[in-house]
Amino acid sequence: MKSRHRAREIALQILYQYDLNSQSQPTQPAKPLPFGQALLNDLTRHYEHFNVPETLREFVGQLVSGTLNDLKSLDEILEKHTSNWKISRMSAVDRSLLRMATYEMMFVKAVPPSVVIDEAIELAKDFGTAETPAFINGILDSIKNLSKEAPEAPQ
Repeated sequence: MKSRHRAREIALQILYQYDLNSQSQPTQPAKPLPFGQALLNDLTRHYEHFNVPETLREFVGQLVSGTLNDLKSLDEILEKHTSNWKISRMSAVDRSLLRMATYEMMFVKAVPPSVVIDEAIELAKDFGTAETPAFINGILDSIKNLSKEAPEAPQ
Protein backbone atom coordinates (compact mmCIF):
# COMPACT_ATOMS: atom_id res chain seq x y z
CA MET A 1 0.00 0.00 0.00
CA LYS A 2 1.32 3.42 -0.92
CA SER A 3 2.25 5.55 2.06
CA ARG A 4 0.11 8.57 1.11
CA HIS A 5 -2.90 6.31 0.66
CA ARG A 6 -2.29 4.80 4.09
CA ALA A 7 -1.92 8.30 5.57
CA ARG A 8 -5.26 9.34 4.07
CA GLU A 9 -6.85 6.19 5.46
CA ILE A 10 -5.56 6.97 8.96
CA ALA A 11 -6.65 10.61 8.68
CA LEU A 12 -10.12 9.53 7.57
CA GLN A 13 -10.43 7.21 10.55
CA ILE A 14 -9.42 9.99 12.95
CA LEU A 15 -11.78 12.51 11.35
CA TYR A 16 -14.59 9.95 11.46
CA GLN A 17 -13.97 9.44 15.18
CA TYR A 18 -14.04 13.20 15.83
CA ASP A 19 -17.20 13.57 13.76
CA LEU A 20 -19.01 10.90 15.75
CA ASN A 21 -17.79 12.31 19.06
CA SER A 22 -18.92 15.82 18.13
CA GLN A 23 -22.51 14.69 17.51
CA SER A 24 -24.92 15.00 20.41
CA GLN A 25 -26.33 11.72 21.66
CA PRO A 26 -29.46 11.38 23.80
CA THR A 27 -27.41 10.03 26.70
CA GLN A 28 -24.21 12.08 26.25
CA PRO A 29 -23.40 15.66 25.27
CA ALA A 30 -21.30 16.32 22.18
CA LYS A 31 -17.56 16.61 22.73
CA PRO A 32 -15.88 19.73 21.37
CA LEU A 33 -13.34 19.24 18.60
CA PRO A 34 -9.72 19.44 19.77
CA PHE A 35 -7.41 22.19 18.55
CA GLY A 36 -3.82 23.20 19.21
CA GLN A 37 -2.05 21.20 21.88
CA ALA A 38 -5.13 19.07 22.60
CA LEU A 39 -5.21 17.94 18.97
CA LEU A 40 -1.48 17.28 18.97
CA ASN A 41 -1.85 15.16 22.12
CA ASP A 42 -4.77 13.22 20.59
CA LEU A 43 -2.83 12.55 17.40
CA THR A 44 0.25 11.44 19.33
CA ARG A 45 -1.84 8.98 21.38
CA HIS A 46 -3.44 7.66 18.21
CA TYR A 47 -0.07 7.27 16.46
CA GLU A 48 1.42 5.42 19.41
CA HIS A 49 -1.61 3.20 20.04
CA PHE A 50 -1.92 2.14 16.39
CA ASN A 51 1.82 2.12 15.62
CA VAL A 52 1.53 4.72 12.86
CA PRO A 53 4.91 4.96 11.11
CA GLU A 54 6.85 8.19 11.58
CA THR A 55 6.91 8.68 7.80
CA LEU A 56 3.11 9.08 7.71
CA ARG A 57 2.54 11.25 10.75
CA GLU A 58 3.23 14.65 9.19
CA PHE A 59 0.79 14.13 6.30
CA VAL A 60 -1.86 12.61 8.58
CA GLY A 61 -1.49 15.57 10.94
CA GLN A 62 -1.75 18.04 8.08
CA LEU A 63 -4.95 16.46 6.77
CA VAL A 64 -6.59 16.15 10.19
CA SER A 65 -5.63 19.57 11.57
CA GLY A 66 -6.33 21.34 8.28
CA THR A 67 -9.72 19.72 7.91
CA LEU A 68 -10.72 20.48 11.50
CA ASN A 69 -9.43 24.06 11.36
CA ASP A 70 -11.32 24.79 8.14
CA LEU A 71 -14.42 22.75 8.95
CA LYS A 72 -16.89 25.63 8.62
CA SER A 73 -15.62 26.79 5.23
CA LEU A 74 -15.34 23.19 3.98
CA ASP A 75 -18.95 22.53 4.97
CA GLU A 76 -20.03 25.72 3.17
CA ILE A 77 -18.27 24.56 0.00
CA LEU A 78 -19.82 21.11 0.29
CA GLU A 79 -23.31 22.53 0.87
CA LYS A 80 -22.99 24.52 -2.38
CA HIS A 81 -21.98 21.43 -4.35
CA THR A 82 -24.43 18.87 -3.00
CA SER A 83 -27.85 18.87 -4.59
CA ASN A 84 -30.61 18.10 -2.13
CA TRP A 85 -28.16 16.96 0.56
CA LYS A 86 -27.43 18.63 3.85
CA ILE A 87 -24.08 17.87 5.44
CA SER A 88 -25.83 16.76 8.61
CA ARG A 89 -27.82 14.11 6.69
CA MET A 90 -24.78 12.45 5.13
CA SER A 91 -23.25 9.39 6.67
CA ALA A 92 -20.29 10.13 8.92
CA VAL A 93 -17.96 8.32 6.52
CA ASP A 94 -19.15 10.32 3.50
CA ARG A 95 -19.04 13.59 5.43
CA SER A 96 -15.55 12.97 6.82
CA LEU A 97 -14.19 11.81 3.48
CA LEU A 98 -15.66 14.77 1.58
CA ARG A 99 -14.32 17.25 4.12
CA MET A 100 -10.83 15.77 4.04
CA ALA A 101 -10.67 15.51 0.24
CA THR A 102 -12.02 19.03 -0.20
CA TYR A 103 -9.39 20.34 2.21
CA GLU A 104 -6.66 18.49 0.32
CA MET A 105 -7.85 19.75 -3.08
CA MET A 106 -8.15 23.33 -1.86
CA PHE A 107 -4.99 23.65 0.20
CA VAL A 108 -2.45 20.90 -0.53
CA LYS A 109 -1.12 22.21 -3.83
CA ALA A 110 1.48 19.46 -4.23
CA VAL A 111 -1.29 16.94 -4.97
CA PRO A 112 -3.28 17.29 -8.20
CA PRO A 113 -7.07 17.34 -7.73
CA SER A 114 -7.46 14.26 -9.93
CA VAL A 115 -5.23 12.30 -7.54
CA VAL A 116 -7.23 13.51 -4.54
CA ILE A 117 -10.47 12.41 -6.22
CA ASP A 118 -9.05 9.00 -7.16
CA GLU A 119 -7.80 8.46 -3.60
CA ALA A 120 -11.16 9.54 -2.14
CA ILE A 121 -12.98 7.09 -4.41
CA GLU A 122 -10.69 4.26 -3.29
CA LEU A 123 -11.30 5.13 0.37
CA ALA A 124 -15.04 5.30 -0.36
CA LYS A 125 -14.90 1.76 -1.73
CA ASP A 126 -13.17 0.56 1.44
CA PHE A 127 -15.21 2.43 4.05
CA GLY A 128 -18.50 3.48 2.48
CA THR A 129 -21.56 1.84 1.02
CA ALA A 130 -21.98 0.67 -2.58
CA GLU A 131 -23.25 4.15 -3.50
CA THR A 132 -20.50 6.10 -1.75
CA PRO A 133 -17.86 6.08 -4.53
CA ALA A 134 -20.22 7.62 -7.12
CA PHE A 135 -21.55 10.11 -4.57
CA ILE A 136 -18.02 11.19 -3.58
CA ASN A 137 -16.87 11.36 -7.20
CA GLY A 138 -19.77 13.57 -8.28
CA ILE A 139 -19.34 16.09 -5.50
CA LEU A 140 -15.54 16.29 -5.65
CA ASP A 141 -15.59 16.59 -9.43
CA SER A 142 -17.82 19.66 -9.10
CA ILE A 143 -15.46 21.14 -6.48
CA LYS A 144 -12.16 20.51 -8.28
CA ASN A 145 -12.27 23.71 -10.34
CA LEU A 146 -12.40 25.75 -7.14
CA SER A 147 -9.10 24.26 -6.00
CA LYS A 148 -7.23 26.06 -8.77
CA GLU A 149 -8.35 29.40 -7.32
CA ALA A 150 -7.86 28.64 -3.62
CA PRO A 151 -5.08 30.24 -1.58
CA GLU A 152 -2.35 28.21 0.07
CA ALA A 153 -3.21 26.74 3.46
CA PRO A 154 -1.77 28.60 6.44
CA GLN A 155 1.19 26.81 8.01
